[in-house]
Amino acid sequence: MVELETPKMDAVFHALGDATRRHMLRDLAGGERTVSQLAEPFAMSLAAASKHIKTLENAGLIRREVRGRTHLCRLE
Repeated sequence: MVELETPKMDAVFHALGDATRRHMLRDLAGGERTVSQLAEPFAMSLAAASKHIKTLENAGLIRREVRGRTHLCRLE
């Protein structure tokens, strides 16, 4: 039986509980995306997209890499 720490499970379920973040994960299943690319379908600001991405990062679902001024995200 796989045992996960309760705080970790809480973070994962919180991240998956939002339709926007689930859509971002589906986009990332197709490969790396920039924060701008992830924000575009929702017409949201980069700051709002970054908050969603941070939630996904904190849950351990994605990883963000900074290349110059570009932030690239990919599934973990």
